[in-house]
Amino acid sequence: MFFSTKAFALIVASLTVATQASPTPEAAAEAQIGPTHIGDATFYTPGLGSCGRTNNANELVAAVASPVFDTFPGHTANPNNNPICGKTAVVTFGGKSVTVTIVDRCPGCGSGGIDLSPAAFQKLAPLSQGRLSGTKWTVQ
Repeated sequence: MFFSTKAFALIVASLTVATQASPTPEAAAEAQIGPTHIGDATFYTPGLGSCGRTNNANELVAAVASPVFDTFPGHTANPNNNPICGKTAVVTFGGKSVTVTIVDRCPGCGSGGIDLSPAAFQKLAPLSQGRLSGTKWTVQ
């Protein structure tokens, strides 16, 4: 068979596009829900948070590490307008998980830390444990 230079270039381009690697399922999921953070989970008594909402200790809410809160895509100088506000995060420790709503910023948390309401913390461990090292959490 004989192909013109143009036809040959079109065939090569089509094959190149068709054989390019697709993202892994993990990469595709991360692009939709954000990266998994690993750090310490602690607990605090919620009140008026950085998102401009007032919450209490019985709600399943959290304050996320400042580096995450402050660099969340679309954030502005006004923390009340941060797009992370109101999003949920799945927090996992020791084979247990809890889904929390992000309502605050945690300036004392390490870069991968999360501060949970007492109600949320107790879904993972007793309050007497105080700090859960190696906790994983992902913004949904």
